[in-house]
Amino acid sequence: MTDESSPVIWWVRRDLRLTDNPVLHRAADSGRPVIPVFVLDEVIESHGAAPKWRLGLGIRHLAERLEAIGSRLILRRGTAQTVLDALAAETGAGAVWWTRAYDPPSIERDEGVKSTLTGRGIDAGSMPGHVLFEPWTVETKQGGYYKVFTPYWRAVKDRDVPHPTSARTALRTPQTWPDSDRIEDWNMGAAMDRGAVVVRPWLTLGEEAAQARLTAFADGRIGAYGRARDLPGIEGTSGLSESLTYGEISIRACWHAGLRAASRGEAGAETWLQELAWRDFAYHLLYHTPHLLTENWRREWDSFPWNEDERVAEVTAWKRGRTGIRFVDAAMRELYVTGRMHNRSRMIAASYLTKHLMSHWRIGSRWFEDTLVDWDPASNALGWQWASGSGPDAAPYFRVFNPVTQLDKFDKDRTYVTRFIAELSDDPPGPARAFFDAIPRSWQMSPDDPYPEKPVVDPKEGRERALNAYKNREFPATTHP
Repeated sequence: MTDESSPVIWWVRRDLRLTDNPVLHRAADSGRPVIPVFVLDEVIESHGAAPKWRLGLGIRHLAERLEAIGSRLILRRGTAQTVLDALAAETGAGAVWWTRAYDPPSIERDEGVKSTLTGRGIDAGSMPGHVLFEPWTVETKQGGYYKVFTPYWRAVKDRDVPHPTSARTALRTPQTWPDSDRIEDWNMGAAMDRGAVVVRPWLTLGEEAAQARLTAFADGRIGAYGRARDLPGIEGTSGLSESLTYGEISIRACWHAGLRAASRGEAGAETWLQELAWRDFAYHLLYHTPHLLTENWRREWDSFPWNEDERVAEVTAWKRGRTGIRFVDAAMRELYVTGRMHNRSRMIAASYLTKHLMSHWRIGSRWFEDTLVDWDPASNALGWQWASGSGPDAAPYFRVFNPVTQLDKFDKDRTYVTRFIAELSDDPPGPARAFFDAIPRSWQMSPDDPYPEKPVVDPKEGRERALNAYKNREFPATTHP
């Protein structure tokens, strides 16, 4: 079989869409048979409960989309390098293409796959599609990478971004399809236990739902986004983080929707474009400083006296939404009920853990990695390091959010806390009650329990303790990598 007629394997990863998918479009335009393949590999096996479960749902949906256009999705499990090498030999594939990733575990995996396949004469390689701008294409005037977002934003905001391409409605199929695993046998949602039933109705699953959500936001709510995005009690955001995480919508589609809104004079459009660029900035930093994922970005924070024991009572209370701080507790319960957490709430919850409770950001990062359906390695790491003070931020550590005054400012009528904290109401709403259906039974929590009378750490006392620790600690001169 010649290269011109041999199949192309589309290695499906976080690009679960038929619309504006550069890898899929290249494969289809080659005129060769296309074999879509998803591998439950070593990187995905390491994922936490919620993202692994949500990815499995996305894979099922993509399989249905492919079947609707006369194709199919092949499922295999094992080390990516071994599985793809064997599958290429089995199918006679002359090419294996995939959407590029930027986190260290994925890069290591992909380099191994590429080395093995190219060594056998197979065209193997990655293409862009997950971010707006490849991390190595954005440089300072001195030639280095950006360490602060504002100048990064100025460098990219006027760059040309290709318009999204339309959906593929047909793919050439191979003469014989290889065997496939059954996704039911993988049981990717096992670790979710009973929480899956609670979280499932809150999901935006599949590219059709993502596109509908983008249209509704860009044609309606985006004008008020600048202010509304900070109010957790209302639907003021796009709600597309989940869809972007799994590539059920392309970042280019979101960017151009924002540009169109800006051209109409929508006040919140530029703020939303900045948030999309912030996502790219997270990958920019992760690529250039891979230790962002697991270590303090500012190395001088290695000596800061954070608690690193997840078993202490204060951390347990934080995870279970029982700190006695209503904004924090509502946020942590929203996470268990919906699989997501409002961005303002994330900042408050993260600040309280790392500053008032003086606990390491890695504790929170790992918790989110297990519980967020929209978990993204770059955004999660950057968000936690920004909140803790150890990350790339021009503001000093002294920024300690007061969760009480923040609640008065952003949830004045207590819509948000009432929605998620059952103990505050005689007749709590559905989401507040659902929290107790989602949590592990071992927590032994009930909506009839009294809400904590006192916080585990008073906001004023916690702030003073954190600032004293900061002032009395001698940091090395280095301020960033």
